[in-house]
Amino acid sequence: MTRIPIGLGSLLLMVSAAALAEPGSVPTRFTSGKDRVALVELYTSEGCSSCPPADRWLSKLKSDPRLWRAFVPVAFHVDYWDYIGWKDRFARPAFSDRQRRYAAARRARTVYTPGFFQNGEEWTGWFRGESFDPDTSPVGTLQIRLDDAGFTAEFAPRHQDYGALVIHFAVLGMGLRSEIKAGENAGSTLEHDFVALETMAVRLDKQGERYFAKTTLPIVDHVEGDRAIVAWVVEMDDPTPIQAVGGILPD
Repeated sequence: MTRIPIGLGSLLLMVSAAALAEPGSVPTRFTSGKDRVALVELYTSEGCSSCPPADRWLSKLKSDPRLWRAFVPVAFHVDYWDYIGWKDRFARPAFSDRQRRYAAARRARTVYTPGFFQNGEEWTGWFRGESFDPDTSPVGTLQIRLDDAGFTAEFAPRHQDYGALVIHFAVLGMGLRSEIKAGENAGSTLEHDFVALETMAVRLDKQGERYFAKTTLPIVDHVEGDRAIVAWVVEMDDPTPIQAVGGILPD
């Protein structure tokens, strides 16, 4: 397995998966269908007064019947508003860099919060109260599996023969709450779901017509709440997600 520098700001944190899979536990498996599952990204900050409505909108997706089947959401907390009075405990410089690289690649007009992306492209429909309509064209099946031995992924493209592929993983925090003591949201209690806590990426190895990866996942035990996991596949030099998958991790 070739580990690579993480494109668009993910972090390489390669540690034991013991925190997510107890010895002798039943394997956890998530499988997409053959149709594309959209990656919905929100760039947000606890120091941004315009962000709480977007955070609430993302949390409402928990009750959307399309969740995990037609789309997977991820909230990336950026750090570029920390200087105005409140340090966001979920923010990472790497997440800010990920958004900046979208802008540099002309995937967005500029860097701002709240900022939404759908399948690697800026989505501004939220600001107009529009619902999003994910692209569900057939692309192939992505499966991820967590067990005592670690974490495995398999991508079976439907038709297209891709070159070098990379799979990104994100461990998400659910049901998180912060009491904001300073900054633009001072005095507020903010609630969050689908928050990226740790991210990583590895290159997929091609075997025949399929692609495989095996690795370990970050231990995330410093934040309260439940956990979910998402994964998405991209080409080496293109941030556009080809296929994605995810789900809530068992206790």
